[in-house]
Amino acid sequence: MANKGPAYGMSRDVQSKIEKKYDDELEDRLVEWIVAQCGSAVGRPERGRLGFQVWLKNGIVLSRLVNSLYPDGSKPVKIPDAPPTMVFKQMEQIAQFLKAAEDYGVVKTDMFQTVDLFEAKDMAAVQRTLMALGSLAVTKNDGNYHGDPNWFMKKAQEHKREFTESQLKEGKNIIGLQMGTNKGASQAGMSYGRPRQIIS
Repeated sequence: MANKGPAYGMSRDVQSKIEKKYDDELEDRLVEWIVAQCGSAVGRPERGRLGFQVWLKNGIVLSRLVNSLYPDGSKPVKIPDAPPTMVFKQMEQIAQFLKAAEDYGVVKTDMFQTVDLFEAKDMAAVQRTLMALGSLAVTKNDGNYHGDPNWFMKKAQEHKREFTESQLKEGKNIIGLQMGTNKGASQAGMSYGRPRQIIS
């Protein structure tokens, strides 16, 4: 990527706001999950935003993470034998992770862009994507998730209800409380102020 000098003015303000969204405690939890999910072979990053970015930058750790959420024989991302060293290959590996995460169920609004990670533009977005992926893995509860289930919130799931025809007919006879009541509704005792005075 091109070398960039320091940002000034509004660009610096925007970048500092983005960097403040990064959560160091969340980083620790995500590292623990990734190591538990993929095994100790992925290693551990140096603490801090930059260390986390360098650890994930070539896309190999992310690819192993998403592959570990699938059963054997149906891994969505091909991982090269040697980690890619060329920039476009690393970015391609990240893009494959993003596609696999989207196929897994992560919504587009929770996804980071490749440059957010590769150029460390928005590491909070990377954390958001990993949180969404972890939440989906916990919610699916298919045996492929490893780690503490309390690290992530379970997503809301559909709870479909089936009613018999007689239950539906019974429901038509009940006035729900949302509709209110007309008991005691009268205008007795109500006053609307003084009547209009017509003076000729």
